Amino acid sequence: MELKTKRLILRELNNKDLTKLVKLANNLNVSQYLEKMPYPYAEKDGKWFINKCKKDSKKEPRENYGLVIEYEGNLVGIIGLGEVDDFHGTATLGYWLGEEFWRNGIMFESVVEIIRFAFEDLNLRRIDVEAYTGNDGSNGLIKKLGFEYEGMRKQYKRTKSTGKIVDTNIYGLLKEDWVKGR
Repeated sequence: MELKTKRLILRELNNKDLTKLVKLANNLNVSQYLEKMPYPYAEKDGKWFINKCKKDSKKEPRENYGLVIEYEGNLVGIIGLGEVDDFHGTATLGYWLGEEFWRNGIMFESVVEIIRFAFEDLNLRRIDVEAYTGNDGSNGLIKKLGFEYEGMRKQYKRTKSTGKIVDTNIYGLLKEDWVKGR
């Protein structure tokens, strides 16, 4: 599977992505905002993630889409839809970007495309996303994309990289609202 935007390619992971994945993910400034990403991030972690994504891509119906964000021919981050539920018409959005690529519009462009894919290609009706309350960049991006703030869960997640327990903002986007906002 491959999705394209003006500047980006969103594609399945492969073994060639391992070195760049590990390099970008082995950064506490990135992993501190992600529930399940360890720090330090080692080659074994990257191999596990790539293999998980490969297995997920073969499942029918597919419940998880973990995709490389490729910019100028290089892996710069990961974006995905998880918990895709055809019956309910819902999925959960997740993403991260290597620190050197922050604030260049790359994640905005990636998320716009994954939302389009979710609503148009998968015909979902709702996308959920969470962001730690202290992650100003992600919370700002989510709001800019039209997601509606639905509340905050106190002491909801423990971050694997730091061990800290954090509060999490909850957002949702309905297909009808996305269509209206386009």
